[in-house]
Amino acid sequence: DVFVEYAHTRRQYGDLTDLPTSVFFYGMESGEEINVALDHGSTLLIRYLGTNEHHDDGMRTVYFELNGQPRTVKIEDRTQPIVKAPRVKAEAGNACHVGAPMPGLIAQINVRAGEQVSKGDALMTIEAMKMQTSIRAERDGRIADIVVQPGAQVESKDLLVVFD
Repeated sequence: DVFVEYAHTRRQYGDLTDLPTSVFFYGMESGEEINVALDHGSTLLIRYLGTNEHHDDGMRTVYFELNGQPRTVKIEDRTQPIVKAPRVKAEAGNACHVGAPMPGLIAQINVRAGEQVSKGDALMTIEAMKMQTSIRAERDGRIADIVVQPGAQVESKDLLVVFD
């Protein structure tokens, strides 16, 4: 069973033979450093800094350094229940989807479902760091659905409006 799990992991993540056995099976302790050889003469220094508390969307943020440069990555935490379902993201290249250009709070919605809008019309206002930004229609069309409500906290690329 151990070999089958290893073979599956290798197919999914690549060659992990340079990882110490304890790191492969149990992960790293906060503050622990390891060296990983990438290519001949190229070594990566990885320092695990810690993990934050469980988010409502079932994710955790992992903090670490790669060769002294701070990095973060969000990972799924399957040990905790999801309190808040993750938001739907706008599909890249779909002209009917309007996504959030940045994380922020929906301050105001200027349109309703079924309303006809022209290119450049303000659809809604998003607030981030005490600055407000208008989200404008990039084309003429009719609003099919407004996915968010005023006061909603959104992340970058979250789906906000759907056109017909």
